[in-house]
Amino acid sequence: MKKTRTITGSIQSLTFSRRATLLGGVSAGIGLVLAGRLGYLSVVENSRYKLLSESNRVNLTLIPPRRGWLLDRSGKPIANNKTDFRIDLNPSRLKDKHATIATLRKLLSLEAEEVARIKAELTQANNFQPIHVASDLDLNRFAAVSVRLPDLPGVSASRGFSRDYPPGAAVGHLVGYVGTPSAEEYEKNPSPILLAPGYKIGKDGLEKRFEETLQGKPGAKRVEVTARGKIVRELETRSDVPGKSIQLTLNADLQRYAARRLGEESGSVAVLDSQTGEILTMTSMPSFDPNSFSDGISQKEWQMLSSDDHVPLRDKSLRGLYPPGSTIKPMVALALLKAGVKKDDTVICTGRLKVGNSYFHCWKRGGHGRVNMAKAIYQSCDIYFYQMALRVGIAPIAQMAKALGLGEKYDLPVASQSYGTVPDARWKLRKYNEKWQAYDTVNTTIGQGYMLSNPLQLAVMVARMASGRDIAPSLLLAKKMPPSATLEIPPEHLAFVRQAMGDVVSPIGTARRAALPLLDIKMGGKTGTAQVRRITMAERAGGVRSNASLPWRYRDHGLFIAFAPVDNPRYAISVVVEHGGGSGSAYPIARDVMTFLYDPEIAMDALLKLEANWGGSIEERMARKLAEFKGRQVVKAGD
Repeated sequence: MKKTRTITGSIQSLTFSRRATLLGGVSAGIGLVLAGRLGYLSVVENSRYKLLSESNRVNLTLIPPRRGWLLDRSGKPIANNKTDFRIDLNPSRLKDKHATIATLRKLLSLEAEEVARIKAELTQANNFQPIHVASDLDLNRFAAVSVRLPDLPGVSASRGFSRDYPPGAAVGHLVGYVGTPSAEEYEKNPSPILLAPGYKIGKDGLEKRFEETLQGKPGAKRVEVTARGKIVRELETRSDVPGKSIQLTLNADLQRYAARRLGEESGSVAVLDSQTGEILTMTSMPSFDPNSFSDGISQKEWQMLSSDDHVPLRDKSLRGLYPPGSTIKPMVALALLKAGVKKDDTVICTGRLKVGNSYFHCWKRGGHGRVNMAKAIYQSCDIYFYQMALRVGIAPIAQMAKALGLGEKYDLPVASQSYGTVPDARWKLRKYNEKWQAYDTVNTTIGQGYMLSNPLQLAVMVARMASGRDIAPSLLLAKKMPPSATLEIPPEHLAFVRQAMGDVVSPIGTARRAALPLLDIKMGGKTGTAQVRRITMAERAGGVRSNASLPWRYRDHGLFIAFAPVDNPRYAISVVVEHGGGSGSAYPIARDVMTFLYDPEIAMDALLKLEANWGGSIEERMARKLAEFKGRQVVKAGD
């Protein structure tokens, strides 16, 4: 029995020893694994976890760079930056968006329309895309949100710079505007700076065309924060690098004046230096205020702009196409002279001319009698140009039109241009597979039919006639510009046409009231009326009548081209007034704008009197228009 117990105890002891060894080995293995893991985390992964720890303690915020300025020819700002207090939302960090929006509405006194916009953008935006809440805040409202930031996750309050356009609507089409990057733009360029609240990129116009030059480089700021995100102290700040500024050929004061002078009209004013081609103003009205777009345009204002029959969102200077009407008659005269027509050759204008089976009428009922080339220009006789154009054909006229810039694409830093049409026999055959007819020549020679041009092209045309040079329009100011080539037009032909255009703005011409109110400066020009509807034979037989009683969209366009001074041309201008009823709506604008170049005080006195009758400045009228539009929308919703 004793021996049996001893054997059993030995077996038990051996079993325990094996289990202890196994457990000890497992424990040692686990210890080695843990020690190895700890060593790995402490040594190999040290930098990673140190970085994570630092990121919990320190926040790194990118500072949006200040955009470069857009300056006019004398250094005045057309687009600059202003100090801005703003509030934004980061959708990915919001916990209770409804409660957050309600709190912001109370703190910032947001209107119902703004709240609706924010909610709509939150619904449509991707998680990474910041949502603009409010900008240009006063210090009290900004501080009211800033002190509550720990309780408002997803809300960011920043002090930075926002884009400002001092000339306002006067430069809307040309300069464009900036805006928050869209999801598509972020996908094309997934840069972290695009996510920074307040960062904006060029969306249209020069702002978009020169984005890379204007945008600059972002800065950064490191701050120490608590676990709840409250700022403890600022650690380090690296300043942003502002974008480069761009100087334009524009005269900001002239641009602003031209916009104001157009008033309630829908149209364009383009002024060039006829010696260099520098664009001094290229104004299109009505327009939009780029400040509204950059700050986040309201839905009501967008609806008003997009539904306006005057199309304020279209740049009429570059993208508006119009029959040039009688403004091309000086150009046609140059073509006739080059084709061999003598300036003293005459025709008898009886008021109408039969071409084929149709009669083509002159604007003057009863006709002009005996007419030579000079009288045909300053009295704008249609019959003279009908007969002479039929004599030489369309080819030399089309050739001269192209030489003077019509139908031409200009090398300008703009998004798009409409080039218009200079028709001839080859063009019609290619376009319509039809032969050119005599009535096509008659229509084209007075700037109707297929002929189309934009206002800038008309300004280039008159600038080339005034200077005798093949000038090209430019928008970027250059320190030194090479002289343009001389046109292949005899100087005596140009001198003759310029003198006839001088007579247009005289007691014997069609624009005698366009004379400048200056004793020593004389302007030469040419009136034009472009029909927008088909005129019946009965109406033609009765001569030209006022169409002011017709609905706006059926009235004739009014046009005027001019240069000054007549004896030594320096400035060239084109004015187009959509549905203005005739040239009488255009040449007073050209007179006042040209006067501003020589004597701003006289021009401003005339403008202030007009604005008193119109009911205030552009900004005041736009504000009233928006308020009226909102009122109509409220009534419509109530109905």
